[in-house]
Amino acid sequence: MKKLIFKKLLFDITVFFLISSVTLGLIVWVIQAVNYMDFITEDGHSLGIYFKYTLLSLPKILSRILPFILFISVFYNLIKLENNNELLVYWTYGISKLKFINILFIFSLLFLIIQIFLNIYVVPISLDKGRDYIKKSDLDFFPSLIKEKKFIDTVSDLTIFVDKINSKGELVNIFLKDQIKDKESQIIHAKKGILQKQNGKNFLVLVDGEFINNLEGKVTNFSFKKTNFDLSKYSTKTTTYRKIQEVDIVVLINCLKNQYLKTNYTEVEDFVCNNESIKNIKQETLKRIFKPFYIPVICLIASLLIFASKDSYAYSRVKIILFLLGIIALIASEISVRYSGLDNTKSLIFIGIPLMMIFIIYSIIFKYTIFKSHA
Repeated sequence: MKKLIFKKLLFDITVFFLISSVTLGLIVWVIQAVNYMDFITEDGHSLGIYFKYTLLSLPKILSRILPFILFISVFYNLIKLENNNELLVYWTYGISKLKFINILFIFSLLFLIIQIFLNIYVVPISLDKGRDYIKKSDLDFFPSLIKEKKFIDTVSDLTIFVDKINSKGELVNIFLKDQIKDKESQIIHAKKGILQKQNGKNFLVLVDGEFINNLEGKVTNFSFKKTNFDLSKYSTKTTTYRKIQEVDIVVLINCLKNQYLKTNYTEVEDFVCNNESIKNIKQETLKRIFKPFYIPVICLIASLLIFASKDSYAYSRVKIILFLLGIIALIASEISVRYSGLDNTKSLIFIGIPLMMIFIIYSIIFKYTIFKSHA
């Protein structure tokens, strides 16, 4: 019977958690997807690239909201049990409050493992895959970005200006500046131009124009009747290099081992491991592995609700205090991770804070239960 009671409790918490995660996750995803609309309107990526990239951001969103949703789920269900006098069933069947809290603590460890799994494997892989889509994008919507009397610098090292677009869709009086190297550039002027797609690549067919080349201050020019200007060779200005949050955890740990233990290290493409980047690498590693340890902390804070009765005058105040303590613990986890990579002392403090909080909460629980048993 006791097992059935706890199964019902954990089932209710899990269902509430799943529904809330899907609801809040979709809301956050839609808001974020709207912010990513610049990928189409300004950077020229296709709708397919846009949806793939935004969809692959879902694991990161779920990972970020998981602790908060779990805290709300435990908090809400315990309040519901108290309001419906269902907690009395547990005490009637001889279940101690300490055992009740221990069950919730063990239950929270499952979510701790899920969070670590998301942080270490799922999130970096999905983010890296999304970045890979951006790298391989051929700027399908580039033609739609060209406007009259507007400088277009969607792609790196190329600026386009069009004086007019006639009724046939032809570009009239075109200027292009191609920054080839630091001290080498090319300006192209054409009376007319037409955007065409050949073999899946975007070309600008230019008619009646002139090339003006500038190499270290030396200017040369020549005219042309017709030429094809390949737009596919230019890359998007959207960030395409890998961020630390997209790098595999094994690479991060190997970098840390190389910096502190001077082990052999193999260079990884698009990833820099040096003294300048070590702070961010250490911070990211600690965030993925040790930040989830705040999950048991917030579950323990929520479980303290069982020591307050709804018939008590201070019940409403206790609910508010415990809710605020849970929110403060979540904020502390976000703030402390920012300082965790500064030095080894701060890293140890970051690791030790949730463990210390678990010890303090359990000490309070033991003292309270012992005091009640002797009262």
